[in-house]
Amino acid sequence: MSDKRTIGIVGLGYVGLPLAVAFAEAGHEVVGIDSDRRKVDGINAGRSHIEDIADETLRGLSDNLRATAEEADLAPCDAVIICVPTPLTNSREPDLTYLLASATSLSRVLRKGQLVVLESTTYPGTTRERLRPILEESGLAAGTDFNVAFSPERIDPGRTDYTVATTPKLVGGLTPACAEAARALYAEICEEVVVLTSPEAAELSKLLENIFRSVNIALVNELAQLCDRLGIDVWEVIDAASTKPFGFMRFDPGPGMGGHCLPVDPFYLAFKARQHDFYPEFIELAGKINQAQPGFCVERIERALNSAGKAVNGSRILILGVSYKGGIGDTRESPALKIIALLQSLGAEVSYHDAHVAALPGNGLASADLEEALASADLAAIVTAHPGVDYERVAAVAPLVLDFRGVTRGLEAENIERL
Repeated sequence: MSDKRTIGIVGLGYVGLPLAVAFAEAGHEVVGIDSDRRKVDGINAGRSHIEDIADETLRGLSDNLRATAEEADLAPCDAVIICVPTPLTNSREPDLTYLLASATSLSRVLRKGQLVVLESTTYPGTTRERLRPILEESGLAAGTDFNVAFSPERIDPGRTDYTVATTPKLVGGLTPACAEAARALYAEICEEVVVLTSPEAAELSKLLENIFRSVNIALVNELAQLCDRLGIDVWEVIDAASTKPFGFMRFDPGPGMGGHCLPVDPFYLAFKARQHDFYPEFIELAGKINQAQPGFCVERIERALNSAGKAVNGSRILILGVSYKGGIGDTRESPALKIIALLQSLGAEVSYHDAHVAALPGNGLASADLEEALASADLAAIVTAHPGVDYERVAAVAPLVLDFRGVTRGLEAENIERL
């Protein structure tokens, strides 16, 4: 390790907290900033709010890692990394509210020699055109008095094979000196740091990573809808295509995309493209297909109930899994939320079971006991496949099962329908 540094992390969520832990484990002093007092108090008490970080890990780092809600605590930091949410507005345009507010707060305590790195996913030009001017309200000049860089987060919640340390880190600075400062910082915790020529290249690289997935998921989601009409098993088709050892990469269909990045990033790039009189129709179409997939799933539920002589109105529908991916409790942009809302609007009596998500206040629901919910359900829909759920038992108890994740492919039962 080089000389001990003081690192500030703004935003202690699924990206910021693992980053804070990585720097603390490397022996640096870490100051974590978050506006949520519950997170701050929990971290300082050794309680983690995300699955990837154990309580024991936080307790073991109490000498190096502390959380606060006070922006003034960033003043002594050698580097400040911004990891705040960058969601969409109701009109599906970039919402930089949290980012700009963080930049404004930081500008009040910014000092010479500091490094500021933005990790929040955003469109090309944000670091230079939006973040830099706000920081320079401090009276200091970016690239001269302090360094500025962009380094996209690559956290995949719940994943253990690729971590902060083992996932290559991209950095792009306003100047070569800015880039070198960012490279040196992340070299403390990452095995490989890749330096790009600009923040814009780093910003667009992140969008490309996720839009690549969005486009391919949209392709197989649309294929699933076509296979439904053709009476062909989409899972069999994908399994068959996957036997080709070259020229094909497997993507699976599902109920829609969730999480912060995949449902959001296509709209961030489309927003920037329109500013340059360019309309990325292919990318926008993929986003629209994935956004519409929960509606298709509700249509499938309606048809399954109709085949059993039941209407959606008044039927008891159990949703299995409401987080956006298996093994975690993150419900951001989860397609399950849209499916639940649509079913409730149709008069269904909706319940859900998810060991990782205790309650959905926005839908007026709490996670139900699995056995009790199965016993009373007219239909069980597998929306998120969590490890540890006995789907064979689900199929044995529920009168109808709709599997939107393909986890029942090894089961043969007349009451099972698949996407």
